[in-house]
Amino acid sequence: MRFEKNTGPIQDQNKSIGDKHMAKWECLVCGWVYDEDKGDPENGVDPGTKFEDIPDDWVCPMCGAGKEDFEKL
Repeated sequence: MRFEKNTGPIQDQNKSIGDKHMAKWECLVCGWVYDEDKGDPENGVDPGTKFEDIPDDWVCPMCGAGKEDFEKL
């Protein structure tokens, strides 16, 4: 059996297609998780919105904590 040598680039399987890996952020007060893939549509944050791009006055939908109370997972 012979295999052809693959000379193409190796795709990192830890990255989403298009290198658009989205992060998750956990509220340190209540444990609610903001998933950048899902956003927070009920509170005006569209799916795909990076945590850094959420308005500064946005608060945790579960407990009302501010962005400063979130930690990247």
